[in-house]
Amino acid sequence: MRRLWVAVLGLMALLGHEGRAAESAASDWVGNEAGKVRLLAAADAVGTAASVRLGLHFQLAPGWKIYWRTPGDAGYPPKLDWAGSANVGEAAILWPAPKRFVLAGLQNHGYTGEVVLPVDLPVARPGQPVALRLNLDYLACAQICVPMQAALALDLPAGTAQPSAFAHLISRYAAQVPGTGDRHGLTVTAVEATGAGDASVLRLTVRADDAFDHPDMFIEPPDRAGFEAPSVQLSADGRHATLEARVVPGTLTGALTDGPLTITLVDGARSLETTLTPVPAQAGAASTAPEAPALWSMLAIAVLGGLILNLMPCVLPVLSIKVLGALSHGGGHLGHIRAAFVASALGIVVSFLVLAAVAIAVKAAGAAVGWGIQFQQPWFLAVMIALLLGFALNLWGLFEIRLPSVLMNVGAGGAHHTLLGHFLSGAFATLLATPCSAPFLGTAIGFALARGPVEIVAIFAALGLGMALPYMLVALYPQAARALPKPGRWMVRVRQAMGVALAGTALWLGAILATQTGLWVADTSKAASAVAWGKFDRALVDQAVIAGKVVLVDVTADWCITCKVNKAAVLDRDPVAARLGDGSVLPLRADWTNPDDGIAGYLASFGRYGIPFNAVYGPKAPGGIALPELLSAEEVLAAIKRAGGS
Repeated sequence: MRRLWVAVLGLMALLGHEGRAAESAASDWVGNEAGKVRLLAAADAVGTAASVRLGLHFQLAPGWKIYWRTPGDAGYPPKLDWAGSANVGEAAILWPAPKRFVLAGLQNHGYTGEVVLPVDLPVARPGQPVALRLNLDYLACAQICVPMQAALALDLPAGTAQPSAFAHLISRYAAQVPGTGDRHGLTVTAVEATGAGDASVLRLTVRADDAFDHPDMFIEPPDRAGFEAPSVQLSADGRHATLEARVVPGTLTGALTDGPLTITLVDGARSLETTLTPVPAQAGAASTAPEAPALWSMLAIAVLGGLILNLMPCVLPVLSIKVLGALSHGGGHLGHIRAAFVASALGIVVSFLVLAAVAIAVKAAGAAVGWGIQFQQPWFLAVMIALLLGFALNLWGLFEIRLPSVLMNVGAGGAHHTLLGHFLSGAFATLLATPCSAPFLGTAIGFALARGPVEIVAIFAALGLGMALPYMLVALYPQAARALPKPGRWMVRVRQAMGVALAGTALWLGAILATQTGLWVADTSKAASAVAWGKFDRALVDQAVIAGKVVLVDVTADWCITCKVNKAAVLDRDPVAARLGDGSVLPLRADWTNPDDGIAGYLASFGRYGIPFNAVYGPKAPGGIALPELLSAEEVLAAIKRAGGS
């Protein structure tokens, strides 16, 4: 018994020591409407080193951001005043790679969500205690910008320095500070200047060991010139990139070749920083015109993604419209069949162009943009429900809508839809398809939305072309539709069956609408799933990874049918469900049924703008491993094994 008490007392002492160590290495949080901030130390004591590594830890509320050392067109970075501190020298901030934000046409550079700014602080008298008193001034922005202040205090005692509970967190963000690029396999091959005056362009050429994803660059100092977001050209294998940034008119203070510029290249978790003087570009050097190989290859991917979209689960309810449209042409004239299917194809392509225009406008306004997010809007759901129920009742013969004769073709076979009707059916099919993601679709959407209006229009047009390909094939070979049985009484049963499909879709959308408006709570309890899913929180992911656990994040929504297929076929079935339930993996779910800027920003950090989306984190993959849109048990288990390092 005595030994037991000694063990208990020893354990209590150990836990108390760890708690005090954690407290001694962090200041209190200071919070406001933008989030909260605190000061961390990587060690629990000063030790004998000539400096200490600190971390300025921000946890920002959804939709809020702070600024990088060069904030862009507006804003200012955090300002640190160490007045009142004892036994310290002049601090140096290490800046993790930033992200680009565009609001009302202004280019801004900074951070959202969680970020730690590592700080190296010299110790005036090594081995002696350090008293840290930090007066922090920073600008936080959402729809408006608000100057924030925080007074942070942290004391580090003398003695042997041991890693604190926050050492890994600080180190993880220190690893995101751009270096020479060697550790990421990045190499700058040329920094060139073209044009003159307001037509000046800075061109960066860089190569990578692994293919680029969405490279971006930031150019300093800002008093030399302001720069627009760069256009990007990738080689066929994706391992060579050329980025061109145009000078903002009226900001150039001298030729770009007059002196050195600091260029920070960021590509997802990879980055580099270099300071070089640009040289005049050689005649005939490559430019980043929209016809670049990278865009052409992505256009091919978009066409394939649009074609596959016809086979995805969320498009199946539209099958009734397609089937009835095809059956109505049985025995018809070839010319009319061809024109009808061309009109349907045009309806699809034009609808995708409209979606492109909306995406450009939303992105220019600085709001979250994504694939299928219109299903987050109750008014859109209400309109779609009304249309679907109207179509279903019409197919059941409960009422008949007679359009003016000018909108109908009348012949010996009776009245049937005009080309306008076929065009509208194609547009309607596109709307119902947008909550779905498909292989290659997410890649193309991510490429487009990370770039400018030209790329967005081109990629969305290619997606529409791909989805419209089956219609266009029938238009080329109308004999296929003509060979179908002629319309007759048997079509009544077909119409009734198709009406059931449309009514079922309307009920599904009604359930989503009821959930969004609070009229009904969807059954998302743990009892409804084989896995005990927790609520997604980015900070919780980091904490679990630091603790050595593997985390699986599932971003889903009630309106995402592909998400439901992934759950039913993979996530909620063995062997994946068994692995998620054995305690070795923390399953977290992010619900995007309603608009959420935090989730939208999380998706954008992976270059994704639609769902389903899944990522696996772990000690060997702290930045996350993104999984494909359509999951398989083998891919999920392999990612879990890789992230855990086993």
